[in-house]
Amino acid sequence: MIESGSGPKYLAIAQALLADVQSGRLKPGYRLPPQRQLAKELGVDLTTVTRAFNEARRLGLIEANAGRGSYVRGTAPEQSDAAPDGYPVIDLSMNMPPQPPAAKLRERIQDGIAGVLSSPHGLMHLHYQESVGSRPDRAAAAHWLGPRLGPVPVDRVVVTGGAQTALYAVMRVLTQPGDAVCVPDLTYPGLRAIAEQLGVRLFPVTMDGEGLDPAALGEACQRGRPKAVYCVPTIHNPTTATMSLKRREAIAEVAHRHGIAIIEDDAYGALPRQAPAPIGSLAPDITWHIATLSKCVSPALRTAYVVTPGLPETLGLAVEIRAMSLMMPPLMAALASKWILDGTLDAITAAIREESAARQTIARRALHGLEFQAHPQGHHLWLTLPERWRRIDLNIYTRQSGLALVPSEAFTVGSAPEAIRISLGAALNQAMLERGLNLLATVLSQSPSALSAIV
Repeated sequence: MIESGSGPKYLAIAQALLADVQSGRLKPGYRLPPQRQLAKELGVDLTTVTRAFNEARRLGLIEANAGRGSYVRGTAPEQSDAAPDGYPVIDLSMNMPPQPPAAKLRERIQDGIAGVLSSPHGLMHLHYQESVGSRPDRAAAAHWLGPRLGPVPVDRVVVTGGAQTALYAVMRVLTQPGDAVCVPDLTYPGLRAIAEQLGVRLFPVTMDGEGLDPAALGEACQRGRPKAVYCVPTIHNPTTATMSLKRREAIAEVAHRHGIAIIEDDAYGALPRQAPAPIGSLAPDITWHIATLSKCVSPALRTAYVVTPGLPETLGLAVEIRAMSLMMPPLMAALASKWILDGTLDAITAAIREESAARQTIARRALHGLEFQAHPQGHHLWLTLPERWRRIDLNIYTRQSGLALVPSEAFTVGSAPEAIRISLGAALNQAMLERGLNLLATVLSQSPSALSAIV
């Protein structure tokens, strides 16, 4: 039965399918009516049913076979991590890109891998390869990065199994235990974990609305004698700050003057419709540029590219990659290369960009009146808590309400502000995201003492 409500009709149809599958009314293998017939029976247009079927496929409820129709899958997905009121936890903590039906990730991954393996030399992608990546995969990476970085020699490109692996290996090349690396005073938690493992000191640098403050970086270089500076110039994690071209040039000038390397984490660089030139294009001789597909496609690909300052640095990075993981999984690297060259990667990124923009619109509406920073095509935002709230109190109430958030201490090198990062991509759909954000806004509109009386 399709329940009426204020939400989109296609989501109501998908939820009805979910209920029927979980209750056993629709058995595995059951063939669903043709979409046109179902649209007529439900009194909706064909587009609505098509979107509902796409959503049901994304949730793993049904599968489509060309020429044979759509069938209920063998097992129904189970609700897990349930909140006390029976609703699933709405994840606003995992910073991953949304995966809208328009991206067609399930179908494209299946078809893409089949295409890679069926090519004349497809089975070569199941063999061991060079630690820096195969020559074709490095060339594809240079092709993808070219519009942002300019012409990139293939010998400066290394293919790695994700940005975290890349960042760990770069830190191994640049630092020794006890060395210092300058970082924003709010920085990526993965780098904090790497520094702890390697015994590297993180030297916090003050940020403003554009990110790292060049004057503060210069002072830190004089006091801390760092080996490198780490930064996320585009859609900084967690604050969403994006450096202007002038700011990037200033950071490069400070690094040149003090003789330190720049680690440019460009995880979100492919998301904006327009963004200033990466630091790697302004100071290629000292910049280690890391670009990943995790934030513009999916973390499941585990594919990232490092553009090093030169061939000697490439060889040094290869030694670390070989010791850590031997090589990037060749099949995933080949799939990424295929998508780069045939335009699929750009199509997926465009669909994710549009979905992220739609989710940002939902966030602006739901969180109206609260103080937060966001990027129009990003998939997270940084919210400053109202004065009456503390992070520890909010974490208690949101978990009880079925929301997962990340408080500021996860990012802080120093004292933590009363703020939280809200990720918009992990929620299964826009309706679930809106419900979660509305719930958060409701909680923040109350005082903790009033909610304590209720709890």
